[in-house]
Amino acid sequence: MAEVLLTAATADSRPLWLLTESDLPRWLSEQPGPVANWVRSHGFQAERHRVLAYPGADGGIGGAVAGLGSLRSVGELKIWHAAGLSDRLPAHAYHVANALRQDAATHFVLGWLMGAYRMTRYRSVAPATPRAVLVVPPEADLAYAEAAASATSFARDLINTPANDMGPAELAAAAIDLATRFGASSSVMVGDELRARDFHLIHGVGAGSPRPPRLIDLRWGNRDARKVTLVGKGVCFDTGGLDLKPSAGMLLMKKDMGGAACTLGLAQMLMQLNAPVQLRVLIPAVENSIDGNAYRPSDVLRSRKGLSVEIGNTDAEGRLVLADALAEADTERPDLLIDMATLTGAARVALGPELPAAFSTDENLLATLRIRGEEEADPIWPLPLWAGYDEELSSKIADLGNVSAAPFAGSIIGALFLKRFVTATPSWLHLDLYAWNAKDRPGRPVGAEAQCVRALYRLIRSRVD
Repeated sequence: MAEVLLTAATADSRPLWLLTESDLPRWLSEQPGPVANWVRSHGFQAERHRVLAYPGADGGIGGAVAGLGSLRSVGELKIWHAAGLSDRLPAHAYHVANALRQDAATHFVLGWLMGAYRMTRYRSVAPATPRAVLVVPPEADLAYAEAAASATSFARDLINTPANDMGPAELAAAAIDLATRFGASSSVMVGDELRARDFHLIHGVGAGSPRPPRLIDLRWGNRDARKVTLVGKGVCFDTGGLDLKPSAGMLLMKKDMGGAACTLGLAQMLMQLNAPVQLRVLIPAVENSIDGNAYRPSDVLRSRKGLSVEIGNTDAEGRLVLADALAEADTERPDLLIDMATLTGAARVALGPELPAAFSTDENLLATLRIRGEEEADPIWPLPLWAGYDEELSSKIADLGNVSAAPFAGSIIGALFLKRFVTATPSWLHLDLYAWNAKDRPGRPVGAEAQCVRALYRLIRSRVD
């Protein structure tokens, strides 16, 4: 992707001016009369995402202006101000004419790359639209921008792939391929081996599908470095099980492995940028389907942790498979344990699709993650592990139930359930995300989204560097 959209300095590139609404009058006063008149006559007001090319003396493209809207200065620009410019500018090479700080320049390059994402796998003829090319600003951290863009595309592709081509086996194959590319080790437990190794929750959720469940285990890095373990929910399709979803609720369930996809994207970034960590990635990969072997409401399943779980609803399967994986991760007491999951609709009701909910036993960790998310235009919002709701998980015959009888605080209840399986690790983060763009915007087409990846990368590097 980068080879097509980016280039080194070239004498043939045209200036691209990034203008805020407040900067526009000054800029116009400094331009030659024909350029200023052209911009004024086309009604350009530096509105956010507004782009206008202006002619040169030879009648060709002389340059272009891109609006930043109400930003106070060009130094505040983020990824999404640049997203889509490669499509909306006339096909030519452009250099940013403004002076940029490193963070703004890096955001601009990353947004330029991310805006070019397309899912073309299922198109008989892929669109061949010429795109503009960006001369990389010298201030930009190009290695980071390319790694973040690649990780985003990787995660988006996994999520966008329909379940007939992205089942547990295919998700495992993608993880193994990732491990191979970066010299990591990998192993996969399949089917009855899970039950034999006491991963009964993962096995139970996947037992109703002809595609056997799996636990993917990837390791990479320096054994003397700090341990970082990532866990991703890999429910490749969720029918709801015997508590069957309605058709509208099932329509987007190919994305129920979005947590696993974002986890793999984050792992790719850490490896590509050679983070000084001892990395482990655990992904329970299942399909929650229905046949005579499917687990039932009122079943009691024994977990990897040893806790017994009464099933109140088979559509609360994500927390079950995560619980076994988290319990396994917790045995090694990593310095940082992070799980990502498309876990609850309640988180979307509370915060909407763009703002993942974050829970942690470490308040300082939450505060730092929120700051990193704001810096990276990859936001999260903290929610409490409210102990007062813990009794909602009680069961009359088992150690705990997988759902609450009450309709309230669903995302908190889900996080409290997972907390029961993390007892040794000092710092644990749970991200309840959507992994989907519900509306079309520059750089964010309707479809998969890699949420929390950049924010978590920055958080991890801030703790290990």
